[in-house]
Amino acid sequence: MTVGICDDEREIRTYIAEKIRLYDAEIDTVLFEGGEELLSYSDKLDILFLDIQMSGIDGMKTAEKLRQKDESLIIIFVTALEEYVYKAFDVGAFNYLVKPIDKVKFYEVLNKAVANVNNKQENETSAGKSDRVMLINSHGIHTNVRIDDIVYAEVLNRKVTLHMTDDTYEYYGKLSDLEALAGDSFFRVHRAYLINMKYVRSYNGDSIRLTKGSVQMSKAKYKDFVKAFLRYTVKE
Repeated sequence: MTVGICDDEREIRTYIAEKIRLYDAEIDTVLFEGGEELLSYSDKLDILFLDIQMSGIDGMKTAEKLRQKDESLIIIFVTALEEYVYKAFDVGAFNYLVKPIDKVKFYEVLNKAVANVNNKQENETSAGKSDRVMLINSHGIHTNVRIDDIVYAEVLNRKVTLHMTDDTYEYYGKLSDLEALAGDSFFRVHRAYLINMKYVRSYNGDSIRLTKGSVQMSKAKYKDFVKAFLRYTVKE
């Protein structure tokens, strides 16, 4: 596992690196003085501690560019101003730390990030998939569909369309019934859309980009979605 630390303050870089070493001496750390240096790094990072307010390319712009190359990177923002937190989640941040960094909070966030990386690696090597299924009547054909394979669902005139990882199905029903059945990994981001957070690639206050298509985000749902997505990523 490799952890990157990008901060233009040498004391912060040293502090985080030392805390990681004490947590697990086998974790490799790579230190960067700024966004330009980080963006030129070609090797794989699993976790990144990224300062938001840096000279040159700031942390937010750096994160946007990183997301174009690596959607799986766990980004933990480090900031002196907590007001940046919602902007941080616009680029899929895993969590954030406020300077001066509290040691207890640091290890809490690091522990969850490491567990997340380990779980992803285990899932990638596991051939098993969720066995939860639902039976639908699509154009007169009764079909079992895996709930875990639903990327998102939309409803129009009582007709629900399931956009799956490899197919699309339509049936008459209520999106609220599917929402209750689907569970905590799904979120109703709009009255017409229910998304599977497993397939979220990026989002902002207006829309969500998924592995298959994009959907509209209700402004009234945005803050609740950010909180739900953070809980989901930590749990995963």
